[in-house]
Amino acid sequence: MTGKVKLNNGIEMPMEGFGVFQIPEEDCEEVVRNAISEGYRLIDTASSYQNEEAVGRAIRSCGVPREELFITTKAYIQQMGYENTKAAFEESLGKLGLEYLDLYLVHMPFGDYYGSWRAMEELYREGKIRAIGVCNFYPDRLLDLCYNVEIKPQINQIERHPHYQRKEDLELMDELGVQAQAWAPFAEGLKGMFDEPVLKKIAEKYGKTPAQIILRWNVQQGVIVIPKSVHRERMRENINIWDFELDEADMMRVAGLDKDCPSMLDTRKISEVRRVYDYLNNPVLTSL
Repeated sequence: MTGKVKLNNGIEMPMEGFGVFQIPEEDCEEVVRNAISEGYRLIDTASSYQNEEAVGRAIRSCGVPREELFITTKAYIQQMGYENTKAAFEESLGKLGLEYLDLYLVHMPFGDYYGSWRAMEELYREGKIRAIGVCNFYPDRLLDLCYNVEIKPQINQIERHPHYQRKEDLELMDELGVQAQAWAPFAEGLKGMFDEPVLKKIAEKYGKTPAQIILRWNVQQGVIVIPKSVHRERMRENINIWDFELDEADMMRVAGLDKDCPSMLDTRKISEVRRVYDYLNNPVLTSL
């Protein structure tokens, strides 16, 4: 069983969960059911992943009581705005077959997300969502949002891994009381992540794998992680990080790997913003 963290509204959330990005609808039900059987209790999906219905089927057939699971989904750009997000929430809830969500997120810092936030605040007060948050918000946008809403985000889900450690982002989130959550904690293995000699050496020291070192490094800094794999042995490996602790020297060695540059998504680059919006017209699964 993974550790838990208490969010700024007092609810507890697992520190490690399972992400379903890029898992096709036809495979997703079995994969999620396997993940739950391996001990994962946090499941993270999104409307843009096009697999909410499969996640819902897995939840209903897994044999674990609903109240023991923590289910997240997200509203994408075309679902921004007060009325759009109200409708998007009901659509996602229906696809998942749930009576409430544990966490609902604004997926991208684009469009009328302030209108969406008002809708999410209402749904939160009505008890239909236990926590609300955002994804991919850089510090300036997160701070501006916090200054202008009644309910601050409980979560900011960001790209975060040893090559992109975002120290200043985490410091601001800590100041604001917004919990950090890392998507793509391995950066999908890009830029030689799993071949880093430092990670290999640390892994050998603890009798673990580089992937386990990356996940442990995150959670020791209070960052929630949502690794993904369709293979049960990898699911088992990824969740087996709660029986050891990295010492301070090793934490500093991992800190030395920071390239201070995203490997997956940079919402401040014009080309990336165009790519994100192009997804709306050609919704193939890419890194969103």
